Amino acid sequence: MNKKARLILIRIIICVIILITYHFLNIDENAYALYLYLLPYLLIAYDILIKAIKGIIKGQIFDENFLMFIASIGAFFLGEYHESVAVMLFYQVGEMFQSYAIRKSRKNISELMDIRPDYAYLLDENNEANKVDPYEVNVGDIILVKVGDKIPLDGIIIEGESILNTAALTGESKPLNVKINDEVISGCINMYSTLKIKVTKAFEESTASRILDLVENASSNKSHSEEFISKFARFYTPIVCLGAVLLAFLPPLINLILNNDLNFNTWLYRAFTFLVISCPCALVISIPLSFFGGIGGASNAGILVKGSNYLETLSKTKYVAFDKTGTMTKGIFEVSCYHECKISEEELLEYAAYAECLSNHPIGQSIVKKYGKKIDKERVESIKEISGMGVVGKVLGKEVIAGNKKLLTDYDIKVEDCFDESTIVYVAIDSKYVGHLHIADTIKPTSKKAIKALKEMGIIKTIMLTGDKNKTANNVAKELNIDEVYGELLPNQKISKLEKIIQDKNQNDVLAFIGDGINDAPVIARADVGISMGALGSDAAIEAADVVLMDDDPYKIVTAIKIAKKCLKIVYENIYFAIGIKIICLILGALGYASMWLAIFADTGVMVIAVLNAIRALYVRNLK
Repeated sequence: MNKKARLILIRIIICVIILITYHFLNIDENAYALYLYLLPYLLIAYDILIKAIKGIIKGQIFDENFLMFIASIGAFFLGEYHESVAVMLFYQVGEMFQSYAIRKSRKNISELMDIRPDYAYLLDENNEANKVDPYEVNVGDIILVKVGDKIPLDGIIIEGESILNTAALTGESKPLNVKINDEVISGCINMYSTLKIKVTKAFEESTASRILDLVENASSNKSHSEEFISKFARFYTPIVCLGAVLLAFLPPLINLILNNDLNFNTWLYRAFTFLVISCPCALVISIPLSFFGGIGGASNAGILVKGSNYLETLSKTKYVAFDKTGTMTKGIFEVSCYHECKISEEELLEYAAYAECLSNHPIGQSIVKKYGKKIDKERVESIKEISGMGVVGKVLGKEVIAGNKKLLTDYDIKVEDCFDESTIVYVAIDSKYVGHLHIADTIKPTSKKAIKALKEMGIIKTIMLTGDKNKTANNVAKELNIDEVYGELLPNQKISKLEKIIQDKNQNDVLAFIGDGINDAPVIARADVGISMGALGSDAAIEAADVVLMDDDPYKIVTAIKIAKKCLKIVYENIYFAIGIKIICLILGALGYASMWLAIFADTGVMVIAVLNAIRALYVRNLK
């Protein structure tokens, strides 16, 4: 609790004690009751009175402070001192709940703000580390990151191996192993050993800075619901003020014409009650707070939403389109299986790994990685890499050829065609074909679970748009149970296909496209909601997407939509509840069936309930 909140709480407690004391002393019957009640009234209401007076001076009359000011002063003039103080007391209680909810929302986002480092250790010409402001570090400089420190700027590791904690960015505490030549991003925490990093981006362009700018500006993009409430309050408040004036003076005027008793005090009391009931703070406060809580809760789950308008649109998603490589699949080559082995699979992999041990090609590296054992370089006599075809060399005492069919054919080695759509590495030992390995882009572990969950939540159609071959795309789509698949698409063809899908769907149904950031940026930008996943360090993703998923887990798509749906459900609950209660109480107030106590409930009570309901948007743990 901050200083301001503590002060409000102290004022509330003192005011309650005074009111209880007055009740037992029966102060209401005292001739000096007016002056005695001014003490608790001014104690609890002075800041509201100041705001109301400032609003009147600036011409911004019709707000909740003005309504509370007029209603409470009116109650004082009518001799309802106890109720006048109670109006302000319960209003302050509501404000305190609102402050708590905002602090809770900000806490989630402020935890994300911790990714921005306060310093960097810059290495000078003598290899000494100097503590400097990250803004002073230039691209190409070498920085030292000690154990336990945040990585201050994006860069490439030039010395050291370590484990990074990426929880602040991804929302998950999964460790990330890094080594020399690996790219690392700002905001991660170095957990294991000291690293030397060559900086590749200036501080203001680093991942942490760009993410924080995104979150800080999120509140500027308002949803349709927020815009409606803002417009509603601008017209609603003057209308109810006019209604209160008419309620105060029109019935007495009619009574005067009809020679009846004026009952002026009765109608004036009803008018002031009407004003308290009409105060729109429940709507004005709880709706933006619900969206703010939703954005904060999403941030805590590693999902960055650029504004409440995107959160609202995401909640209406009915069509979900995916890229394949890097989104539903890992985007990295892995050895999937072995065929036509004339030797054991272990031997086939060993010869292939030794032959590829010096290759920088992703396929060769995938074979070495699959082998998983230390390569004894003394057993490698010679290796020649033939660009676009494979490698030839003498390893483990034998002549080994590993590559595509053309390479083996050039060496007069006959191989049988394999019609699988995955990449094939044929292997020959001492001029004899011994088998081949299938290299494929493997499906992510949670991809199938994500598609199933999307369909269970009411997504009408799932679609895959990819540049891969049709057969490969169809195989992946079939395994994942994706409804439609379009393969062999160039980037411009992806946009055309997406345009066609958008035209064919119902106009009110939202289409979300999820890609891995860079190649898919134009399509992400064109979708109703563009979502980038696995976008750590990707400028294109952060710029083009409306929603950024900060890790490679496809199930985060489900989580994002669930958070958006929960947030919008809370928003509509608050709208229907607040307006419904106010309409009922306004009618009762105008007819004389509502006291100032019911008015207090209709205003502050409804606000407190709406704010407490809005706080639920913060809690997303059960949605992950």
